[in-house]
Amino acid sequence: MASATYPFTAVVGMDDMRLGLLLNAISPSIGGVLVRGEKGTAKSTMVRGIAALMPAVDVVTGCRFSCDPALPDPACPDGPHSDGDRAAGGARAARMVELPVGASEDRLVGALDIERALSEGVKAFEPGLLADAHRGVLYVDEVNLLHDHLVDLLLDAAAMGSSYVEREGVSVRHAARFLLVGTMNPEEGELRPQLLDRFGLTVEVAASRETDERVEVVRRRLAYDEDPAAFAAKWAAEEDALRERIAAARALLPGVRLGDGALRRIAAVCAGFEVDGMRADIVTARTATALAAWAGRTDVTAEDVRQAALLALPHRRRRNPFDAPGLDEDRLDEILRQFEEDEPEPEPEDPDGGPDDGPDDGPGGGESPEDGQPGTPEVPEQREESGRGDDGRVDSPAAPEGTPGTQPDPAAGQHEQNEQTGQAEGGETAVVDAAEPFRTRKLDVPGLGEGADGRRSRARTAHGRTTGARRPRGALSKLHLAATVQAAAPHQRARGRSGPGLVVRRDDLREAVREGREGNLVLFVVDASGSMAARKRMGAVKGAVLSLLLDAYQRRDKIGMITFRGSGAAVALPPTSSVEAGAARLEKLPTGGRTPLAAGLLQAHEVLRLERLRDPSRRPLLVVVTDGRATGGPEPLVRASRAARMLAGEGTASVVVDCESGPVRLGLAGELGRELRGPVVSLDELRADSVSALVRTVTNTNSRRAA
Repeated sequence: MASATYPFTAVVGMDDMRLGLLLNAISPSIGGVLVRGEKGTAKSTMVRGIAALMPAVDVVTGCRFSCDPALPDPACPDGPHSDGDRAAGGARAARMVELPVGASEDRLVGALDIERALSEGVKAFEPGLLADAHRGVLYVDEVNLLHDHLVDLLLDAAAMGSSYVEREGVSVRHAARFLLVGTMNPEEGELRPQLLDRFGLTVEVAASRETDERVEVVRRRLAYDEDPAAFAAKWAAEEDALRERIAAARALLPGVRLGDGALRRIAAVCAGFEVDGMRADIVTARTATALAAWAGRTDVTAEDVRQAALLALPHRRRRNPFDAPGLDEDRLDEILRQFEEDEPEPEPEDPDGGPDDGPDDGPGGGESPEDGQPGTPEVPEQREESGRGDDGRVDSPAAPEGTPGTQPDPAAGQHEQNEQTGQAEGGETAVVDAAEPFRTRKLDVPGLGEGADGRRSRARTAHGRTTGARRPRGALSKLHLAATVQAAAPHQRARGRSGPGLVVRRDDLREAVREGREGNLVLFVVDASGSMAARKRMGAVKGAVLSLLLDAYQRRDKIGMITFRGSGAAVALPPTSSVEAGAARLEKLPTGGRTPLAAGLLQAHEVLRLERLRDPSRRPLLVVVTDGRATGGPEPLVRASRAARMLAGEGTASVVVDCESGPVRLGLAGELGRELRGPVVSLDELRADSVSALVRTVTNTNSRRAA
């Protein structure tokens, strides 16, 4: 016997997530909810709980696509349904379907049996998870780790209410309307803005820091684990009441009136936050309507609009990939207040039918100043102090240099020197701000890979241009029609073909070989030693690395970062899909000390060794950002050279970003590039729009030997 579901009403706290799920249960047209937060915050527990509260659905007996007997889908692949099938329909609980991270496209949308379609002329369709979730809940845990094309398919179906599957001209369509819930941990990488925008609402969740609340969470969970049935029975009354309230809100929803004033408020808020497109306005309007229905009202209020904006706009406010979603509530209140002030009020009608000839109260309808001079602007009170610092002390007016009575600051010279070397006051290493990022040249890994879909290096992928054909490896998904016909044609007479149809057997089938782009593991090895510590220089280096991080984000790469300074190297960021985490670590990177280049390269070798075991299909690209100097320990240059040759000997594709500047240059970065068997580019050449940039390709051992 299955264990009782943890009651939705028994979850402690999580008010925003609770509201977002309830509003989507009332109005699925909102477009789902994305839940962002740390692990262990009852996200999946609440999703299962809301599924248990969904009203039961009537379905046609034997229909794999959950058609409603009262209104069956005319395009249902199992249809048309007879009157007998519709009359024999029964009710079942709404399903909660989970989409695993590793699901294939066919598992999501369904699979067509191409062999039967060609040989028998029938549409043999196996439904996918979208069909299973129709009229229920579709839950996607770690949605940010799904391949982008799967997220696109998922969100398209959620928006249109139907799913289309097409293979070589054979197509199937079926209804797919469901409550979509996605959860993600931002530390593992963000969803891309265009995908974020497709989710209706977003909420942030975090574990409570209140002792009493945490105690209650543990107490309830232990009680549930001890006896799930008894715990569920204890909360049955609350569950029934909530279920009835959801049903009542659903029934009331069509009668809720969204007046012109509410629409104008919504438009003012979306315009004030400069959101892109019109989806934000539409989703906010639907959410405000659902809020009114949830409250049992038939009119949308200003508070409904405000609450809807807090749920519908935060993830649509990102201006660049490193911005975290969020919404300034003070700014929201200011926009709504400004709207109320600017909105013209209807003029009162005069009982006599004529205009009001009474005197004005002064400009703007306000009272005149007491001095009898209306319109006189207030003059700010003159400050007697010349200036006041942040510490409250009065600053004297600045005197020209050399003016009698002024003394030069004895620490000024040292402070200026620290500004140049990047050293903070007190001898500590300073954290330097990064220069503005720029568009970088494309760097890729040579050869043909077979990694995850991306936008960097050439690879055999499920999507892309067709480059050939081969016998299927497992289930056929991408038919190469011409190659299949060519394979079957010579055998038609032997197979007894007598009509116009082609006799095709399984051995004739050929699948398309396609070439697209893959994402790589871009591992940064950044020199943070004293030789890089000049303030302007390190700022430029950070700006370059930030630009490469942005490029990695756009090309769907995983990234990692190693820094070396002082006595050794450290993994500042283990390989991750969170480019935002890389930018945050880079921002806080201090500089100073010796230059243990060999330690940085050896650390990179170890990180790449482990990543090859975890994800052997993802090819690495090593980006070494340094001036090539090596100090510390015996024979530092020799050890660095040996480490570089070891990386090159394993075929690691590398590129060296030469940070050396000034009129006198040692060319050590060039030597390092030769040892790594990869190209060397200067900071200036790294820019895509640089005049001095040359078209380069990262080369590995084999391509160097071939040259």
